[in-house]
Amino acid sequence: MFDEDGSLDPLLKFLLYAVLALAIGKMVWEWLTDDVSRWITVDLWGLIADHPWWTALIVVGALVTVSLVVRLMSFLFGAGTYAYVGDVEEYSSTAGPGEAPDPDVLTFKMKQLAAMSATGFEQACADLLARDGFRSTRRVGGAGDLGVDVTARDPDDRLLILQCKQYKNPVGSGHVQKFNGTARLHHGADVPIMIGLNGFTQPAVDFAAHHDLILIGRPELKRWAHGQHLYDVLGIPSTAQ
Repeated sequence: MFDEDGSLDPLLKFLLYAVLALAIGKMVWEWLTDDVSRWITVDLWGLIADHPWWTALIVVGALVTVSLVVRLMSFLFGAGTYAYVGDVEEYSSTAGPGEAPDPDVLTFKMKQLAAMSATGFEQACADLLARDGFRSTRRVGGAGDLGVDVTARDPDDRLLILQCKQYKNPVGSGHVQKFNGTARLHHGADVPIMIGLNGFTQPAVDFAAHHDLILIGRPELKRWAHGQHLYDVLGIPSTAQ
């Protein structure tokens, strides 16, 4: 009935909307075919014909009022409801490890991450790092990146190297082996992390455990994307926590 992000299944949502629309449509049709049609065609039209200038002023005034109310509601309730962080040097999250995320900080639903381009997925991971207070977050993925898509430093000045895989299937052992060959030896990573939107194969998990590589599968990614601090998700201690 509900997907993993807590949203109602699209088909059920469509059926509920369809039933609701039919019920409302039936009520409106009965209403219109009773007294309203006479009121519109006779009474209202007669009022407009007798007082055209007053009618025009009332309509203009109503439109201006509606516009002002919409702007006021947007200002009161729309500002600050979603924060998206770009390539920034430093960004502090309003929620510390173990605390409930502030509703104004950056979060993603899993279906949003799945719908992004590969570059957008990498940037989303960089932005989540920035949200958690990591410094110098930067997306560097591209041709010839040698296994690094995102770099950042934590409050203890440890270097994080992320490789972000948005594959539809679990990431295989071969990709993890390639990452292992460059993350520490070539890039000098203190915290090498590979992210798999749809998880990893068991051989990949076994290889990563043997070589002390950190894998973020779908469950961990969901917790991180929904607002939990990365180090809280991974159980990594930090002097800033």
